[in-house]
Amino acid sequence: MHQLLRRIRARTSRAAVVPLAAALAWGGLLAPAPAAEAAAPVADDPAALVNPFVGTQNFGNTFPGASAPFGMVQVSPDTGGQGGYDYQQDRIHGFSQTHLSGVGCSVAGELPLMPTTGPVDTVDPSRYRSAYSHDDEKAEPGYYRVGLKTYGIDAELTATPRTGWQRYTFPATGEANVLFNTGKANQRVYDSEVHVVGDRTVEGRVEAGNFCAGKDRHTVHFTATFDRPFAAHGTWRGDTRTPGGRDAKGEGGNGAWVTFDAADDRDVVVKVGLSYTGIEGARKNLAAETGDSYDFDATRAGLRATWQRQLRSVEVGGGTVERQRAFYTALYHAQLHPNVAGDVDGRYAGFDGKVHTADGFTPYQNLSLWDTYRPQNQLLELLQPQVARDVALSVVAAGRDGGWLPRWALANSETNIMTGDPVTPFLVEAWSKGLLAGHEEEAYRLLRENATSTPPADSPYNGRSGVEQYKERGYLPSGLEIGKDCADKGGDNDCKHPASATLEYAAADASLALMARELGHAADARTFAARGQWYRNLWDSGIGQFRPRTAEGTWLTPYDPVEAAHQFHEGGAHQYQWLVPQDPAGLVALMGGRSATEKRLDSFFAYDKLLTDPERTAREDWISAPYDYYGKPTYNPNNEPDLHAPYMYLWAGAPAKTATVVRAAMTLFTNGPDGMTGNDDLGTMSAWYVFSSLGLYPTMSGGDFLAVSSPQFSSAVVRIGKYGEEQGGTLTIKAPGASDTTRYIQRSAFDGRDLRRTWLDWDAVAHGGTLAHELGEAPSSWGTGRSAEPPSVNRATADSRSRLDASLRAGSDVVPQGDTPQTAHLTLDVMGQAPGALRVTVRARTPEGWGCGCRPRSRSTPAGCPCSARSRPR
Repeated sequence: MHQLLRRIRARTSRAAVVPLAAALAWGGLLAPAPAAEAAAPVADDPAALVNPFVGTQNFGNTFPGASAPFGMVQVSPDTGGQGGYDYQQDRIHGFSQTHLSGVGCSVAGELPLMPTTGPVDTVDPSRYRSAYSHDDEKAEPGYYRVGLKTYGIDAELTATPRTGWQRYTFPATGEANVLFNTGKANQRVYDSEVHVVGDRTVEGRVEAGNFCAGKDRHTVHFTATFDRPFAAHGTWRGDTRTPGGRDAKGEGGNGAWVTFDAADDRDVVVKVGLSYTGIEGARKNLAAETGDSYDFDATRAGLRATWQRQLRSVEVGGGTVERQRAFYTALYHAQLHPNVAGDVDGRYAGFDGKVHTADGFTPYQNLSLWDTYRPQNQLLELLQPQVARDVALSVVAAGRDGGWLPRWALANSETNIMTGDPVTPFLVEAWSKGLLAGHEEEAYRLLRENATSTPPADSPYNGRSGVEQYKERGYLPSGLEIGKDCADKGGDNDCKHPASATLEYAAADASLALMARELGHAADARTFAARGQWYRNLWDSGIGQFRPRTAEGTWLTPYDPVEAAHQFHEGGAHQYQWLVPQDPAGLVALMGGRSATEKRLDSFFAYDKLLTDPERTAREDWISAPYDYYGKPTYNPNNEPDLHAPYMYLWAGAPAKTATVVRAAMTLFTNGPDGMTGNDDLGTMSAWYVFSSLGLYPTMSGGDFLAVSSPQFSSAVVRIGKYGEEQGGTLTIKAPGASDTTRYIQRSAFDGRDLRRTWLDWDAVAHGGTLAHELGEAPSSWGTGRSAEPPSVNRATADSRSRLDASLRAGSDVVPQGDTPQTAHLTLDVMGQAPGALRVTVRARTPEGWGCGCRPRSRSTPAGCPCSARSRPR
């Protein structure tokens, strides 16, 4: 454990003694529910509880098809929509090999295969697509099946880590076709090629990119082999079909088809191997993972068994079957990404466009770091630490190969999507669990460079595009010009959302300070720890909110904290007011103390309404629409910036209210296709649900502690993944009688000892133990004492630099001409930033014939001093 955190925890532990008996007056019960279902037992087969259709409607953007855990291949139906499959659409145009779960822009979907019957008289997907019905459709972990009504074809999908399998059962026909559309994907295709090889194989490549308007590009290679020879074949370029053709390539539409005689033998099996290194890699992957087998059922059974093992990492008991379905579906979604990037021989496509060979790790890709650093990364560390280690080393390799660390990487290309600095907390969190052993200094060097400078001009990375202004001022100012003041390499840019970028930089710096200190970089540690307090530089005590500051140093005016002039990325000041995970105690002090913060949280969550109708409140008071980030001053469970906000009650001394808010948020997770709150963001929202269901939550990357609240289920057994001597064991969580009404912790114990604080040290949990709760229907005094709150890992001093700025809101005023004296008003904003008080004197000079008076609007805050002048006629 880090020495800094030892000292923090030692101080907290010595003081963590609070009475347990008294019941508190605040709080209350959720609205009475209908007669409860009987508590569900521990599932014998958790895979049977997973519903892959959850999130395929209302912009959850998940996919229902087949994938191995963290597999390179996600073979799934394509109907259209950002995730490739939209439950409300009724036509399928193909079954493509790649998908991402819960992404907010159209992505992947390379190489859709489509079975048809009859002559191939069109290569237009809008014409050859097929109708289908949800009544004739099935999905489970590792398997998907659907009836294609237009052709009378039954299509089935399964997979191995690097191969996708499809089995078609055709009606009796002499013209059973399979179309390979290399020119179509769920994002832009720049170039493609396809080759018909012999009488069983189709090979090629697809170059795609432009994710969310980024400038990314990547190439995926494929080889597809059939279980029997095809009778005919052809290719197309654009709209031009060439029967008997074997090759097509270039920009625009490309594709090939093969035709089978299915008059007697109606089944056709095709298996597709992928690689990002080249066609030889695809061939090796296919051979290594499938050999000569075309046994679809055996492959399906093997993948089902893999998912059963994966999902048994957590066994929950109690609650309703519906809640268990939501839980295991979330656990499933949380283990789909990131994805294997390397071939079976360890070769992978680097961020420099070259092929490298991994040494001592399995390469992974599709790194949605702005999302997954909170808390999907931590869930993988808990359950699959070897995968988490390989992912972390893949990020380091991306920095090594590409010259800079990524923010949101798709395949082997940086998209520059999202803002802030998510790679720092992501890697610091991995380091804190020992997962960067042997690579600490290399990772730190890359992180330090990222935190203190910008990428070279010819680099495709934006990096911290506003870091120079941030270092100079202690915040990123509003009004910077993209492409002039800040480099523009495509995607999103910190300088467009300077207020949120400032908060994210500060949180990242605070986490990097922990790593710097432990590695012996004392001066860096002091610098980054001090920068971890720079969130204070945007706190406007006059309105009690974070507020953007202009390039002149004064507050952005006029200012509405809800819209916040879109200076916060995908949220307003209300959602971002809690984004100080490094120093919640300091934030509570800024907000006026624990009582004032509790009231602020109550307003943010519409707490009084939650007590009477949690489900309606969550859907109406919290959420405007899936992508309306600037619509309300309340909690937005659709997005990441305030995911940890329910746990802020622990620092406000009101932990019982966390239980109420979390239970309300859980009503948004159901067993229907719309049963997910917003984009799942590669498992991030699902990971939130899993952690919160266990009554544990990681609020600070690198903090090495878990916040404690009441679990959703009466029992849970968590098999902590083994990783050397660092971790491994069984964590048993007991909460007899847990329900939506019986949700308040009365007492807790860990391994038989009273747990009076609202957090657990990671070292205490890493090898397992027993966490036992006694729950009740009314709040208690458990965890309410100040000494019970979780650590604030960054308590450095505030920005010690002094700065004084002033700006006129308008440089002129128009007054009517006349013979009588006229008055003009000019407003001067004066902003002082200093560790102590600043004495400010404002002097105004006027032209001859004018007089001037200056009146401060606030004695404590000199900003906003109007100047009045009375004219004399000449």
